[in-house]
Amino acid sequence: MTARMDKRFADLKAEGRPALVTYFMGGDPDFETSLAIMKALPKAGSDVIELGMPFSDPMADGPAIQLAGQRALKAGQTLAKTLDLARKFRESDQDTPIVMMGYYNPIYIYGVEKFLDDALEAGIDGLIVVDLPPEMDDELCLPARSRDINFIRLATPTTDDKRLPTVLKNTSGFVYYVSMNGITGSALPDPSKVSAAVSRIKSRTDLPVCVGFGVKTAEHARLIGASADGVVVGTAIVNQVSMSLTKDGHASADTVEAVATLVRGLAGGVREARLAAAQ
Repeated sequence: MTARMDKRFADLKAEGRPALVTYFMGGDPDFETSLAIMKALPKAGSDVIELGMPFSDPMADGPAIQLAGQRALKAGQTLAKTLDLARKFRESDQDTPIVMMGYYNPIYIYGVEKFLDDALEAGIDGLIVVDLPPEMDDELCLPARSRDINFIRLATPTTDDKRLPTVLKNTSGFVYYVSMNGITGSALPDPSKVSAAVSRIKSRTDLPVCVGFGVKTAEHARLIGASADGVVVGTAIVNQVSMSLTKDGHASADTVEAVATLVRGLAGGVREARLAAAQ
């Protein structure tokens, strides 16, 4: 549903602020708790939701997201159940864009055509599949685009001017700029370097550019949001889930509220981003 994504970014542009894009792991620590987290995100100020697809071998993820995936898989989460999360979320929210994020292997095993049909029916707006390069667009990207599902590509500090057009070619929805090399959840990058990188990407595309990796606090969100069209937060949210669990790894009474509290703070930072930049 490219329309839902396009409308959200157009509305935010009119509002004069960047998007807050929030990632959580589907099924972490269990299905019902992760559904409650998903429902809490927009109420706390999230504009776009990234729904993590747990996978047993997540090469690009840092320890926090790897552990979240392991908790979800241990609790019985599958790709079908992750689609179910979106389906149940859509019963009460028809406006918030949902992007499924993960790796190609579970989709391939599920069956690409079946997955895309089910994703469209479940109300999925976009996909981020981190281990499918543009050279493999025929596998998933183009079939997704033909069903009006956005395929969102990652650009990194090593994506040079020669490579960038290839990365952007079939991208839609937004461009996800990974603001540093390495795994997710590392240190915050230099905001001035991020600003320069965003400008470089925006000179080549009309798509919004959202920046992630390393954003943990409202202040981080404010700094990155001064130049980006969106700020992506993942590891910090996953850490909130992890820290709220009981000793045996189950959800506690605080789990959902811990996430909501963090996201409210981040949303405040994002809303201040352009105000601070304009002063």
